[in-house]
Amino acid sequence: MKILITNDDGIRADGLRRLAEAAVKFGEVWIVAPEKERSAASHSITLRNTIDVYPVEDYPVPGVRAFSCSGMPADCVRVGSLNVMDEKPDVVLTGINKGYNVASDIQYSATAGAAFEAAFQGYHPIAVSEGFDDVHETTDRYLEEILGRLINESVPEGYIHNVNFPSCRLSECRGILYDRKVSVGMYFKDHYNVMEKLENGGVRYMIEGVHTMVAEEGSDFRAILDGFVSVGTVSNIGY
Repeated sequence: MKILITNDDGIRADGLRRLAEAAVKFGEVWIVAPEKERSAASHSITLRNTIDVYPVEDYPVPGVRAFSCSGMPADCVRVGSLNVMDEKPDVVLTGINKGYNVASDIQYSATAGAAFEAAFQGYHPIAVSEGFDDVHETTDRYLEEILGRLINESVPEGYIHNVNFPSCRLSECRGILYDRKVSVGMYFKDHYNVMEKLENGGVRYMIEGVHTMVAEEGSDFRAILDGFVSVGTVSNIGY
């Protein structure tokens, strides 16, 4: 099995390495990941600038062929599968993202955006995310098990698998919930703070996101709030 991995946290992200370590147990792994963080880039691609791809000779997972890319995560899927790899991938994994991709916030996610690009190209996409806290016990316990199931489980055209691991100790995790729907709420409720008044009437703003802790039953966000691993599918044309 040919597996392509990308992310939006950059080629040196710890989550990318951990995902690659799990993926090598299922097949031949190629990584094409952004040279630096591209969070909240959604499904954007590079149209009017060149894209530079470099081999990463010292990537810390043995057997993995790794490359850094100057473009966006969706670019990494496109150029990685169409040009860098010697054959097209059977599966495209994105992540492990540092921060949940649940509820309506999914539309901003470049982790999800790259997975949707994989779906557009006709590949099997699986997006993987976890909490911001550096608590990986639950992810590391269930990641291989979930990948083993989803890799062999097709999704409808235009859909991606979306996996989110709660940021809790393994002893506090309540298990895995499959078939979670996407919450219609928001993980972050954003507002903008005035940072500085500028010349000629300009104003400089800075975004601030506030976590919400309310979600409907049966949803991805509710599962995370309740201490479960959330596994579901998401459509590129709606929830």
